[in-house]
Parts: sequence; structure tokens; C-alpha cells
Amino acid sequence: MDYATLLQILDSTIRLAVPLLLACLAGLWSERAGVFDIGLEGKMLVAAFASGAVAYITGSAWAGLAAGIGAALVWAVLHGIASITFRGNQLISGVALNFLASGMTVLVAQAAFSQGGRTPALSSSGRFNEVTLPFADAVREVPVIGPLYADVISGHSLLVYLAVLAVPATWWVLLRTRFGLRLRAVGENPAAVDTAGVSVTRLRFAAVLIAGVLCGIAGTYLATALQAGFGREMTAGRGYIALAALIFAKWRPWGALWATLLFGFFQAIALRPDVVPIPVAALEALPYVLTVLVLAGFVGKAIPPRAGGEPYVKER
Repeated sequence: MDYATLLQILDSTIRLAVPLLLACLAGLWSERAGVFDIGLEGKMLVAAFASGAVAYITGSAWAGLAAGIGAALVWAVLHGIASITFRGNQLISGVALNFLASGMTVLVAQAAFSQGGRTPALSSSGRFNEVTLPFADAVREVPVIGPLYADVISGHSLLVYLAVLAVPATWWVLLRTRFGLRLRAVGENPAAVDTAGVSVTRLRFAAVLIAGVLCGIAGTYLATALQAGFGREMTAGRGYIALAALIFAKWRPWGALWATLLFGFFQAIALRPDVVPIPVAALEALPYVLTVLVLAGFVGKAIPPRAGGEPYVKER
């Protein structure tokens, strides 16, 4: 493998890891507050459809982003009402929302655009186009470092850089602020937080809504940056892979970054059968095989928040 090919794979790794990273951070926010969210897949899917449809109708990528976040927030609110307000089973709620998103997006897309459950292809104004970072062209000729900066670090859409910035932002808010301390405490011992006079319900809803925003950006990225429109089941299991990456990262923001880059790397390799002498079918299965290995516990003991998945009932 020559250096140019390696750079192409690294570039694809970043592009493919972004929706996984955003979904993984969404799951981290929700689960750190004690709400398991299997519905990441459904939130991304409705966001991808809403952003693709609105971006096509308005010709604005930013309008698509707003629609994508709005749609994901609706799903987040539904999940919060079912699992927090009515204390329903969080896993069943998430799975139900995934199924609803899977069927509804195709039905509405077909009714609105009559293109087999897809939205029409987006124009340039309806997409988040590539951004060239400062000095990218000037340093391109510098050996090793120049092509790495110009072709791998530079040249991505704005949503890619937003996703990367979300990692230190998540770390700082969760680990260095009072809000983050309380939110993490809700995921470990909600009764103690309630005793201190802090609303467990509000904190958990806040975490679920933050997760909705991140999933909305992830779905928008799929439809308006990675591709040029919404396609049927275009999330392709990324929500579930993000959950596996979250376990792999042990519910830590920086770990989420490296874990999703690893999954993204395997996906990038699967797109380049000319690089690795392995049958194409085996390459395509690599990300999902890695997911199974992670969930089977081959990455060491991962301890989730102690109150995760448990509805809180206030003692009287």
C-alpha cells in the first residue's frame, strides 16, 4: 500500500466515522444520565429523511440541518415520555421507535416524491460542501505532512469539524461543570440527586434532548454531506454500531472518538477490496463482525452507569 492509498483510506475513515461518532456521543449523554437509548438508529433515520426532504425543497443545507435536528428531537421527546415520564421499558421504547422510523420514512418519502422511498438528488446549495482549511494548498508539497493536512485533515464538510469539536465539548461539560456532575450522578444514584433537591426527570430529559440534537446532526450529515439525499434505510445499522462503540469506549468521550475511528477504518477498508486480498463479502462484514466481538466482551470489562435502564420512582 503506497502513501497516497493510505491517505485515501484515512480520508474515508474520517468521513465514515462522523455519523458513528455523533451517535456514540448521543448514546453517551443519554446513558450517562441512566437512560439506555437503542433508538439512535431511528433518530438518525428520521433526521436523514427530514433534512434530505427540506434541503431539496428549500435548496438550503442549513434548513435541512434544522429540519433534521427537529425530527430527531421529536423522536427524543417520544422516547423520553415513554421511558422517563411513564417509566416504560427503555429498550422496548427504543426498538419501537426504530421500527416506526424505518417504515414511516419510506412511506412518507414515497408519498411525497414517488422515487421508491428516496428523496431527489440534492443540488450543491442543498448540501454541506467541502471546506478547505487555511494553508492547505500552500503546504501540499511538503513531504508527508503536507498531503496529510491537505487531503485528510482539510477538505471535509463543516459537520465533520463540528463532530470533532463535540468530543472536547462533551468531555468538558460532563466532567468539568456542575450540570455534568449532576447528570452523571443521575446515572449512578438518582435517589441521592433527588434528595439534594435536583429534579431527576429534568436532568434525564435534558440528556435525552442533547442526544436527539446529536443524532439530528448525524442524520443530516448522512443525507446532505456524505450523500446527496435520503435513501431507504441509509443508516445501515450505524445506530447499533455506535452503541457497540460506546461500550468499547467505556462511556468516555475521548474513547468514543478513537472507537468510532476504528469502526470507520474497518468500513473504509471494506470499500477498498483492491487494498486487502480478502473476498468482498468478508470485507463488507468487517464492521459488523467487530461489533459482535465488542458486544461479546472481547475488549475488557465495561461497566455501564449503575442506574442505567432503571426508571426512577420517587420515594414518598
